[in-house]
Amino acid sequence: MKELGIYIHIPFCKSKCIYCDFTSFANKERMIEKYIECLKKEIKENKEDNYVVDTIYIGGGTPSFIDSKYIKEIVEIVKTKFKIKEEAEITIEVNPGTVDEEKLKDYKKTGINRISIGLQSTNNKILKQIGRIHTYEEFLNTYNLVRKVGFKNINVDLMLALPNQTLEDLKNSVEEVIKLDPEHISIYSLILEEGTKMEQLVSKKEIQLPSDELERKMYWNIKNELEQNGYIHYEISNFSKKGFESKHNTNCWNQKEYLGFGLSAHSYINNERFCNTNNIEEYIKNIENNNIKNNIEICEIQNEEEKKKEYMLLGLRKIEGVDIGEFKNKFVDNPIYLYRKELEKLVNEDLIEIDLNNIKLTNKGLDLANLVWEEFI
Repeated sequence: MKELGIYIHIPFCKSKCIYCDFTSFANKERMIEKYIECLKKEIKENKEDNYVVDTIYIGGGTPSFIDSKYIKEIVEIVKTKFKIKEEAEITIEVNPGTVDEEKLKDYKKTGINRISIGLQSTNNKILKQIGRIHTYEEFLNTYNLVRKVGFKNINVDLMLALPNQTLEDLKNSVEEVIKLDPEHISIYSLILEEGTKMEQLVSKKEIQLPSDELERKMYWNIKNELEQNGYIHYEISNFSKKGFESKHNTNCWNQKEYLGFGLSAHSYINNERFCNTNNIEEYIKNIENNNIKNNIEICEIQNEEEKKKEYMLLGLRKIEGVDIGEFKNKFVDNPIYLYRKELEKLVNEDLIEIDLNNIKLTNKGLDLANLVWEEFI
């Protein structure tokens, strides 16, 4: 049986961060129960049954904002509907200020074995400015509770290039997180998304973001600090101890198939990419009226050439790059010959390097990854 990843979207939040453009809502608690019932119905009525599930990822939004009984119900339905690998990675995103010891115990009982905690910064002024609902001290309390309950696979999210963030701020954040010894650390550059409150504030010059030059210094400082402390840089934004790479995300970068359930969730099955509506009222109405298919929009039906190009683009996100042997096993073609013009240009510009086994980004390529992606879009 083929392996499958499952993503489950919980769109509710206590408060919406000013940089966030994900499908998420604050102040819609009245819809939680109805949404969860519809989500469970969507999972139950899915027809894909020739797969074995090796990862489940519960994201949002803020999944830890809702009552843990709903999370338990969702996971149990997935386990009933699908064949789950015994060693499956099951992740839930949590935010400080929305989780307590009882919730964490419920997560553990239901089989969740990986916790991803959104910290972003240890500087309380920066946290407040970007709309986070917690302090660094509340994060520490959450982290310690996660360990106390017995979780042995924890990710901590940090962000760089935040408003008024300095190299020293970021250095302090990284050093403090390293002291906690999490198994995985994700470092994301702030992307100024159109329509967000932050984009409006920046356009009005009410807040200022670090320069591109400073952002790159931040990235390389973090990379060096984490690698010196035993973290493996395995993907552009991700670092882990050996054996603790995110299986769910790695599967996506390896172009493996996944199903998404819930509002705005995306899926990739049989060379098709499709997604659910991002309108919560429409999502609920269609499911209650037994019109689940009306929620789905086909985003892409890939031909073989598009699939090969995407495999290159996704593979180059990984620090080890595209495995030439795996590409040949999957597509028969040799990528070095197939994309010889694109690769020659990128090699000449010192954006990629090629050896006997891999095609991967150079350090310059890490800085200018968008130029590499453009060659394969």
